[in-house]
Amino acid sequence: MKIDKFGVEYWMDLYETKCRYNLAETCVDSISIDQLSELIGEEEEALGGLSSIRLGYGEIPGNLAFRKGVAGLYRNLDVDRILSTNGAIGANFLALFTLVEPGDEVIAVVPTYQQHYSIPESLGGRVKYLRLKKEDDFIPDVVALEAMMSDKTRVICLNSPNNPTGQLIPEGVMARIVEIARAYGAYILSDEVYRHLNQKEGYVPSVIDLYDKGISTGSMSKVFSMAGLRLGWMAGPLDVIAKAYNIRHYNMISCGILDEVIGGVALKHKDLILKRNLGIIRENLEILDDFVKGEPHIDYVKPQGGTTALLYYDMAMTSTELCTLMMEEEGIMLVPGDCFDMGPSMRIGYAFNPSELREGLGKLSEFLRRFD
Repeated sequence: MKIDKFGVEYWMDLYETKCRYNLAETCVDSISIDQLSELIGEEEEALGGLSSIRLGYGEIPGNLAFRKGVAGLYRNLDVDRILSTNGAIGANFLALFTLVEPGDEVIAVVPTYQQHYSIPESLGGRVKYLRLKKEDDFIPDVVALEAMMSDKTRVICLNSPNNPTGQLIPEGVMARIVEIARAYGAYILSDEVYRHLNQKEGYVPSVIDLYDKGISTGSMSKVFSMAGLRLGWMAGPLDVIAKAYNIRHYNMISCGILDEVIGGVALKHKDLILKRNLGIIRENLEILDDFVKGEPHIDYVKPQGGTTALLYYDMAMTSTELCTLMMEEEGIMLVPGDCFDMGPSMRIGYAFNPSELREGLGKLSEFLRRFD
């Protein structure tokens, strides 16, 4: 199997441990077990008993308390339609490996996380790209999508809120995408790893809530500040989950028993974690927005959700050149737009400690002055 180099992950590997100002982080300010215990306001028995748990495989499809917690993130989702995975990255891989056969057509809305087009291509699928445009506020063009569809279309791959733009697919647009998929019998794989991190109040439906052939992937990493658990999930139709379960036996058997116990406790108290994390991203987006308004070389489409934004610049250099220069001379880390085939732009993450964000943006502002 041939597969393209994973641009974003290689860039993160190269600089993440070397930077002084990490403006590329996408997880909401990570928490410890002690912080989780403090946040939920009780000495949770399940957390206190971690040291006594025997380190066997546990429940192979996923710890029941964890899967019940995941089900609570959706409307009317049964635990039998959920598999635990090694993060959303594992869930996306499992879903695509389950669905895509050589010759199938896959429509990927881009920019997006590279899995959604590189994996189908590696499996022999034919990928068509529905490109989001800045002038359209990065909202998918449903007319263009419908024109791309054919009887061979197997999967439409979405990412909402979107990485890297932070755009949330509006409910009306999402409803139209579902109608189009249903007309052709296509699946919709919706990477919802940033779901619930919205700038406005209110429940945002999942593809699972809207479509019987919808598949949702998510994780504990971004929304729940626990990337170190390496824990996520795939949720979908029973027949797809059954096929995925068989494939999953071949590459992981089960997730970590301790990880799933912690994940289950966290999801039991999801409202407390979400309150904390929504407070962080909403405060931080205003910090970022003030920065963009004050920078003559920078502009963007203000994100509606998630933890990332795409900053456009007007300097005459590639994004890889610019981000390399910032990193090597000032220790400022952002992700080049080249990693998403988005030209003169940079992905910024804004979900960490607000004081650290202010400090990093201050250094970035100093760096940009050299181009005045």
